[in-house]
Amino acid sequence: MKYQWTSHRPTYGLLSILLLVISSCVPTIDGPVATDAAIPATTQGMAFHVYFTDPTSPNASKYEGGPDQPLAHAIDAARFSVDMAAYSLNLWSIRDALIHANQRGVKVRMVMESDNMDVQEVQDLKDAGIPIIGDQREGLMHNKFMVIDKSEVWTGSLNFTVSGTYKDNNNLIRIQSSEVAEAYTCEFNEMFDEDLFGTDTGSTTPYPPLTINGTPVEIYFSPDDGVAERIIDLINGAQESIYFMAYTFTSQDIGTAIIERAHAGVSVAGVMDTDQILSNQGTEYDKFMQSGLDIRKDGNKGLMHHKVIIIDQKIVITGSYNFTKSAEISNDENIVIIFSPDVATQYLQEFQKVYEQGK
Repeated sequence: MKYQWTSHRPTYGLLSILLLVISSCVPTIDGPVATDAAIPATTQGMAFHVYFTDPTSPNASKYEGGPDQPLAHAIDAARFSVDMAAYSLNLWSIRDALIHANQRGVKVRMVMESDNMDVQEVQDLKDAGIPIIGDQREGLMHNKFMVIDKSEVWTGSLNFTVSGTYKDNNNLIRIQSSEVAEAYTCEFNEMFDEDLFGTDTGSTTPYPPLTINGTPVEIYFSPDDGVAERIIDLINGAQESIYFMAYTFTSQDIGTAIIERAHAGVSVAGVMDTDQILSNQGTEYDKFMQSGLDIRKDGNKGLMHHKVIIIDQKIVITGSYNFTKSAEISNDENIVIIFSPDVATQYLQEFQKVYEQGK
């Protein structure tokens, strides 16, 4: 089944109409709209700000204009606390912003994947007196999120690295909500305060389902919360379309659910990272192609690092969670599910761009 943009468009309220008038960053499904990666696409009363990397931008080679800039600005504006879970970090902008926050009295704490801590930028943070806890586990501390002032969360697929920000395809979303911040802080404290990583049992996530300015949101952490089961539930409920961008895809259960919906008449299209397709044993790419799905290999020389599923042009699943067994049963991961046509439009724009660059 070949991928086509449908004539269906989400229904926009007065707020969305106003945003379309005042912001050129809000795209339509009909075609790409040029955007600056450092300018957010905002929706739902400014509760959500969506950012995408752009490796094709002339500024990318200069390491300018990426999503690290608004994130650094948010750290600069922090008044009380910054909690950061980072799989990897070598961005100078984020290092400097964290050090400056610490110097002005903001409480800065970090957890990291132990295997990625032996870099100069991390040592600089330690030398500045910022406490950093490694997972010291066989599974990965694969989260990429930040909680600022217990009032906002930044999360997505973006590793806080130069290549992740300027060479790879990634997304970063800022969610301004104290409830979302509490959920992520609870997960952070399990790791930082209790040394609970991976399959270690932790606390129950507060507010797994919640509403932000009328928008339903769900938050899940693996390996505790049954992430794959929830993703499959949403896929099974798809009525019109499933579009996905997957860095690595080896989950047979999720793959089978997508194939079954395609056979039921749901429009399915996807883009997967070329190197992962060639190197992974058990990749779902072959099964997708054998089932007649419209799946492309990405065209980026860097990584197509997204972990995104867009359902019926109104539900977005994003976060650090690759569609793999390890993400489900051993790694520390997070996803956020947003039920919003406005937010979905931003991710559909990125999907269209990555899809058209694919092969």
